[in-house]
Amino acid sequence: MDAESGRREWRVSAALPAVKAGGAVALVALNLLLADRDPVRLVLAGAVAVALLVWATRDVLAPVRLAVDPDGLTVVHGFAGHRRLPWSQVEAVTVDRRTRLGLASAVLEVDTGESLHLFGRYDLDADPAEVAEELNALRPAS
Repeated sequence: MDAESGRREWRVSAALPAVKAGGAVALVALNLLLADRDPVRLVLAGAVAVALLVWATRDVLAPVRLAVDPDGLTVVHGFAGHRRLPWSQVEAVTVDRRTRLGLASAVLEVDTGESLHLFGRYDLDADPAEVAEELNALRPAS
């Protein structure tokens, strides 16, 4: 936490966009090297590679997914925008835990009543339960 402003941020890991971009390049390269030049397969691989690059671009343009300060939260909104949520608009900060196919996942939920903002481990580069605990501790008493 920034001692002067009381601001704390959670952001995408710096390595994640590089991994996504590398995956896109590897997908296209492997498809070109190993495929029988099937046009459908090439188009599909190209579409998936473009999607990965767009996803990586979002991580570069809006790396901060969630920020908190004494006045409220700032959450990522849309492709690369941000939305300011004063504490008075935040109804609940919870963690949704699910297990599916033997894999456990946790998602941080910021509920404003009108919108629900969801953040996973890779969005925050932290455990969503720990982030929820910190947000609830920083939230002013009603």
